[in-house]
Order: sequence, then structure tokens, then C-alpha cells
Amino acid sequence: MSPKVLPDKIYYSISELSEHFGVAQSLLRYWEKEFDKINPKRNKKGTRFYSKQDVEQIKLVYHLVKEQGHTLEGARQKLKRSKKKVEVRVEVKDRLEKIKADLTALRDQL
Repeated sequence: MSPKVLPDKIYYSISELSEHFGVAQSLLRYWEKEFDKINPKRNKKGTRFYSKQDVEQIKLVYHLVKEQGHTLEGARQKLKRSKKKVEVRVEVKDRLEKIKADLTALRDQL
């Protein structure tokens, strides 16, 4: 399952990201502990607010773990060794999915 399109906002709630990525909120909290680049801000109540940078990091982890089948340690090593390469692959995949959706919509109009 591929992530859906997120609205353009400054901060996202954990429930928005959970729905977006199709994963449990507890998994996002776990990834937050395992990957130090995922560091949401919190208010006095402890409510998490994820920035766009956090979302990008989650997207990379999601790609490596859920789509590529890496373990968390494998994902951590991959990001350490070749983060730029992973970012490019995720970006290309996102673009291809958008093109596919556009072509499907165009076909349905014909």
C-alpha cells in the first residue's frame, strides 16, 4: 500500500500520519525511538506535532521497511551509507505513482 497525498501543512498530527502511511500510531512512536532524525515537537500535554522534515524521514523509513522489506537495523544502515540514493528512489517512485494516477484518470475520461 502506498501512502496517500498529505495536505500541505506546517505540522501534522500522529493520527494524520498514521492514516497517511496506513500504519498504527504505535509504529510511528516506535520508529521515533529507533530513528533519531524523526523528532516531533510536543506541546505541554505531550501531543506530537510532526514537521515536514519528520514526514520525509518517516517516508524513507516506510519505503525501506514496508516496501523494500528491510529490518530496522538494515534501514538504519542503508540510511547511514546511502541516504541520498534512498531519497532519489523514493522521489522517483512518488513521481511514477503520480503519473500513473494521472494516466488512469485520463483513461477514465475517455
